[in-house]
Amino acid sequence: MAAPETPTTPDGTRVSARVGSIAESATLAVDAKAKALKAEGRPVIGFGAGEPDFATPEPIVRAAQQACADPRNHRYSPASGLPELREAIVTKTARDSGYEIRPNQVLVTNGGKQAVYQTFATLLDPGDEVLLPAPYWTTYPEAIALAGGKPVEVPTDESSGYLVTLEQLEAARTPRTKMLLFNSPSNPTGAVYPPERVAEIGRWAAERGLWVVTDEIYEHLVYGGAEHVSMPVAVPELAQRCVVLNGVAKTYAMTGWRVGWMIGPDDVIKAAANLQSHLTSNVSNVSQRAALEAVSGSLDAVAEMREAFDRRRRTIVERLSEIPGVTCPEPKGAFYAYPSVKGLLGREIRGRRPQSSAELAEVILEQAEVAVVPGEAFGTPGYFRMSYALGDEDLAEGVRRMAELLSEAK
Repeated sequence: MAAPETPTTPDGTRVSARVGSIAESATLAVDAKAKALKAEGRPVIGFGAGEPDFATPEPIVRAAQQACADPRNHRYSPASGLPELREAIVTKTARDSGYEIRPNQVLVTNGGKQAVYQTFATLLDPGDEVLLPAPYWTTYPEAIALAGGKPVEVPTDESSGYLVTLEQLEAARTPRTKMLLFNSPSNPTGAVYPPERVAEIGRWAAERGLWVVTDEIYEHLVYGGAEHVSMPVAVPELAQRCVVLNGVAKTYAMTGWRVGWMIGPDDVIKAAANLQSHLTSNVSNVSQRAALEAVSGSLDAVAEMREAFDRRRRTIVERLSEIPGVTCPEPKGAFYAYPSVKGLLGREIRGRRPQSSAELAEVILEQAEVAVVPGEAFGTPGYFRMSYALGDEDLAEGVRRMAELLSEAK
């Protein structure tokens, strides 16, 4: 007896249009390709992955080891997070940003990405518009669209230090605008909004009744006198229309542990927790115990990582700026440089004339064995995102290979 045919959508595919429209994560794709080439024995140096090259600090690892042996952690726990972790996040938030909150304003999620999606899913209705300054992290527009919203890009470039202006935001606002996505320090550019600009944008949003979703996961990684300011602290009247996203991944070198959180008004967090109870239930208890140790402990290890990142930041900017055709603004935060490579497009490099940053990235990977993420992934063609969260020697060698190759452009 023949198996029944699988129903298909009108265009002949078997995947829903909603999921089929999702773009692959370009950053993860580049990292996967670099690792695959390394596995083949090629000496690829990858600037793609947005994760620290440091090990998770030992006290955090020990807390997880102890948690594995504790029977309390072998069972389900509250979907919104371990009560003691939510309490600790309250304390940590007051310590680090001065934002005073309560435990029922905190929802612990499976990494920052789940916090991003659940926030949009909780707040957006079909057709709601979200102002999205570009360059932007690749997941933002996909999560907005999955939630039924419409991302409205607000472009910035190196001339403004990748900072959006009030005039740009106001020009992009329509009657359907419900929300602004704000990310400082920024992935992918490393831009950090000065405190006065944060306050201006927050007041603008509050006066217009807009929601602000502010991603603060790089809050501790700022350099050269730059200062991170949490928007609901700068503009207290915005707090009831603001969701703060954060997590342990970047600050504590815990990308693989998958613990993030949302901070927001009680009703929003309650609704998002209800969604999470059906979507994933609780975050791994062992990871939550590790996160509890992280947010409750000292920031000494963070300071050591920041010092290393600062050194690498200055090195990568200096060396990229020496390459003809490349312009590299100095990033003030996170661990990314975002150089413009528009001056190299259309020029011949070893028999190829790349017309886009995506094509140029392919040439660099093939000819110099260096992996970078092209700006197309972040809404701004003509640029590269280069993570400097890799070892000093690899960083120097990777940029040297790029410089050697790109110096041949004619």
